[in-house]
Amino acid sequence: MSIIVNLNRIMADKKITLNELSLKVGLSKVNLSRIKNGNIHSIRLSTLNSLCNVLNCQPEDILEFQRDKDN
Repeated sequence: MSIIVNLNRIMADKKITLNELSLKVGLSKVNLSRIKNGNIHSIRLSTLNSLCNVLNCQPEDILEFQRDKDN
């Protein structure tokens, strides 16, 4: 089972840069980049809330559950 982070796709759809999103969400570019690239083990609900608020989306737009093909 895997959680896929679709933040990069949403940012492209909304035509927002990492720098711009960083300023609006109040998160460092480094931490936001880690989220965007899926290099995280957890995400705070407050961060997810801020991302959804700024990007006008739902949590499931950013995070996607994908079952392993083995199961």
